[in-house]
Amino acid sequence: MSEATTQSTYPGRLYRRRKNTRSKRHTSNIAKTNVAGSALEPREAVALLKSYSKAKFDETIDCCMHLGIDPRQADQQLRGALSMPKGIGKSSRVICFCSSDKEDEMRAAGAIEVGGEELAKKITDGWFDFDVAIASPDMMRVVGGLGRVLGPKGLMPSPKAGTVTPDAVTAVKEFAAGKTEYRNDDGGNIHCTIGKMSFSEDDLFANLTFFLNTIENIRPASVKGTYVKKCVITGTMTPSVEVAAS
Repeated sequence: MSEATTQSTYPGRLYRRRKNTRSKRHTSNIAKTNVAGSALEPREAVALLKSYSKAKFDETIDCCMHLGIDPRQADQQLRGALSMPKGIGKSSRVICFCSSDKEDEMRAAGAIEVGGEELAKKITDGWFDFDVAIASPDMMRVVGGLGRVLGPKGLMPSPKAGTVTPDAVTAVKEFAAGKTEYRNDDGGNIHCTIGKMSFSEDDLFANLTFFLNTIENIRPASVKGTYVKKCVITGTMTPSVEVAAS
């Protein structure tokens, strides 16, 4: 890869600029995207994504939607959890805040760590090797103090996300098996993993339409105008494919 030394905008300072090069795989994928042009129907979008040259690993497929919501309004904030009909091709590391008499049951359900005050202290001390935290309602007295450390990481248990529930055993099983949370960001975007590149077109299509329908069905009543402004699907190493909004 060649380099060229170029004068920067700051007098007396030089920087090295690398020549822009792209792999043959990336160039080929970009060419297919340009040919596609406008947004595609969900099944066509999945077919195009599957036609891209593959990376050397099984890429994760994500769907991202830009919504016409105002995240500053409490009644327009979207958050929840769902289990894709075809799974997402991976499991999650789940911990559970529960009473001591429930610990064995939660471990059997798939939790990698269980407990109460001692588990809270472990997290306070800097342990975050997990993907989902589940809590039974009676343990929120312990979990409540973790808001400042779990909240910014998106790991704080919440009734709305299904991670604070009296049926913690079922929640642990579902999230350990791949149930996933979704939540809008400050820009009104919401995204979710819908599978792996190794999935069949039919399975990816089933998961994609399930997610699109889920977001459509929870449209806040106060949203005016266009709800879904843009929707794309993408692999870990592929260009995005725009999906036509319904």
